Amino acid sequence: MSRSPQSSRPLVIAAVMASMAMVAIEATIVSTAMPQIVAQLGDLHLYSWVFSSFLLTQTAMTVVFGKLADLYGRKPVILAGIAIFLLGSVLAGFAWSMPAMIVFRLIQGVGAGAIQPVTLTVVADLYPARERGKVQGYLASVWAISAVVGPMVGGFIIHNLSWAWIFWMNVPIGLASAAGFIAFLRESERHARPSIDFAGAALFMAAIAALMMALTYAGDDDIAKALLSGGAFTLCLLLFVFQERRATEPMISFALWSRRPIAACNAATVLSGMILMGSTTFLPMYVQGVLHRSPVVAGLALTMMMVGWPAGATLAAKTFHRIGLRRILIGGSAFIPIGAVLLLFLQPGGSPLIAAFGSLIMGFGMGTSSVSSLVLIQEIVKMDERGSATASNLFSRNLGSTLGATLFGAVLNFGLSHSKDVAVVTSDQLKALLQNQVASLADSDMIRMVLHQSLHLTFISIFAIAIFVVVLLGFVPAINIGPAKQVPLEALSPLED
Repeated sequence: MSRSPQSSRPLVIAAVMASMAMVAIEATIVSTAMPQIVAQLGDLHLYSWVFSSFLLTQTAMTVVFGKLADLYGRKPVILAGIAIFLLGSVLAGFAWSMPAMIVFRLIQGVGAGAIQPVTLTVVADLYPARERGKVQGYLASVWAISAVVGPMVGGFIIHNLSWAWIFWMNVPIGLASAAGFIAFLRESERHARPSIDFAGAALFMAAIAALMMALTYAGDDDIAKALLSGGAFTLCLLLFVFQERRATEPMISFALWSRRPIAACNAATVLSGMILMGSTTFLPMYVQGVLHRSPVVAGLALTMMMVGWPAGATLAAKTFHRIGLRRILIGGSAFIPIGAVLLLFLQPGGSPLIAAFGSLIMGFGMGTSSVSSLVLIQEIVKMDERGSATASNLFSRNLGSTLGATLFGAVLNFGLSHSKDVAVVTSDQLKALLQNQVASLADSDMIRMVLHQSLHLTFISIFAIAIFVVVLLGFVPAINIGPAKQVPLEALSPLED
């Protein structure tokens, strides 16, 4: 087997990690800068759409770009994704109003929707399953480090530079990553002229956009717009199903998505995404609002999840070939409800260490199950389906995050308005508690008790969903990942370490 001396897997992985870091750090760093951005641009009522718009297009485009990577190859799709992401980043730095910022964040989201699934597909192409574990651990650490570094970098930029550099800092990282893919990623030429399902792609994006808008409006208690968006989602979904059944090369293969291992893993991933969103949103609120600890302590409690995630991912990746992928998948996922049950023991006046320990265990379980699910899905499909299969798993996680934000937000609001033997707490009172601006100690204790009851109800919901994660993964059959499974030469030229 001849090898090209100009090619190197480690340098391709470096490009993968750079592109993933660019997307991973975007969420936390923009959150840090948004108060200053909205103070300059105005339109505070559009605040949440700066984040929703990015997630909307990222989620909708993940599946589309995963399919395009199967049709046209990984390199052109990922380079297009980086270019689109950098275009959105440059324009966002020049945003003159909040509507403009939202449009440019939409563009960024399109690019992120290409970068995430295709980079993970590249890793699966380059490394057989037994070698891929170590690399998956590296990639998991990128997200963990970004979650910690993002707020610090954002704070530094806000205090010393213009907020525009929050977005412009992506340019050198993106260019370096693109250069790495151009120089070191080798793919064979594709002579076939695939049939692209443009109608299916458009209907799918419209359906997901309508669904996420419906969930966003429902979370904001705008029922009329939520129902209107829900109706649009139903119509687009029906048209999409009709289109996919008649398309020569459907954008989404129902046969692929409905395979038992893929369906079970993706369904569990949706629920894991919901748990992740619920934990990251409401655990800091409990530590800060009920336990009356500082935002730093609340952040540290949540950071433990980002410690557990790469630890679980790395352990799973290094041991599944010895213990068995299914055992790691189910056994690792059992840590999610174990961690979630600790949150049920949180009480006013208790220790934030309980929250931190529960967060750590849940993160370990999610890291273990997420890597195992991804490896399993990538290994049971053909090479020309790997991009679509990888994208289906990432799409499930993003969809779960959106569903979780709406569901747990609704549970919290229900708890606040139906508290036991205590007056109803308004959002203004809750905001005053979190900002330590409550007028009297008695009012503070009352609001804290209502918040405790409401968040306890939310944690019960998280625990119940965590149980279903384990149940769903129990439907995954035993699958043997053979040691000799290698990359086909006709699809990708071999690379040297």
